Amino acid sequence: MANIQWYPGHMAKAIRQIEEKLHLVDIVFELVDARIPESSRNPMVKEVIQQKPHLLVLTKSDLADPVITKQWLDFYQSQGQPAIAVDSRARTIERSIQKQASEMLAKRLQNQTDRGLQHQTIRAVCVGIPNVGKSTLLNHLVNKKIAKTADRPGVTKNQQWLKSNNGLALLDTPGILWPKFEDQTVGQRLAFTGAIKENLFASDDVALMGLEIFKKSYWPMLKARYKLNEDDLSLSTPDLLLKITQFLGMGEDYDRASNRIMLDARKGKLGRFTLDQVEEFNHEKKDND
Repeated sequence: MANIQWYPGHMAKAIRQIEEKLHLVDIVFELVDARIPESSRNPMVKEVIQQKPHLLVLTKSDLADPVITKQWLDFYQSQGQPAIAVDSRARTIERSIQKQASEMLAKRLQNQTDRGLQHQTIRAVCVGIPNVGKSTLLNHLVNKKIAKTADRPGVTKNQQWLKSNNGLALLDTPGILWPKFEDQTVGQRLAFTGAIKENLFASDDVALMGLEIFKKSYWPMLKARYKLNEDDLSLSTPDLLLKITQFLGMGEDYDRASNRIMLDARKGKLGRFTLDQVEEFNHEKKDND
């Protein structure tokens, strides 16, 4: 299995720019994919933001397993990390994020009120991995199509300030990956959900990883989409990929079938799913304490 890595020059530049402009903002919005909340957390972000107030925003919650999303929110709360799960398309998203940020910055805002400042602006920087939905979220917050969006990583290349109607000034930044994935499972999950360009990883390796999880936790979705039967559950994962490839009429083109499976998953055609389980990461945290 080939290692997955991707760290273009504009990402290194973005890290430097965030460091330089951190003093201009009141709070950091770290966006992560609700389907892989921990795998999509850039470890460099924690180093960069230091003690700045920090809200974890789980995007694409409409595509994630709602039961596991609730588990993740409970976990973050137990760790003292403010977190919120959002569907970036929902009408209530601006109010929800504004409320959470105001609660986190209540003391500072009260101090400003005591000094007679009536029109208060909360300045925030939005950071996250590629294709996590930053631009979609920002466009919704400001109610304008300003930030560039696309269903592929690496679209936003420059930083830009955006203003909402409810007192938020938002600094958009390019998606930032880190130079080396210590655990290649993390790289595979990032690839499966669309954070890494497809020419940088082996599609069948990543699809097999996803199929293994779907066999274990989301079999009914897989069965319905590709007309499988209960006996197919006992197939090895490579044999299951073979059967799906044949069902799709792709002969022995496993790469093409693998890309179709990943695309189906990303677009919600395999239902709502989450690849990161709280137990595996909570166990790792306890081992490191």
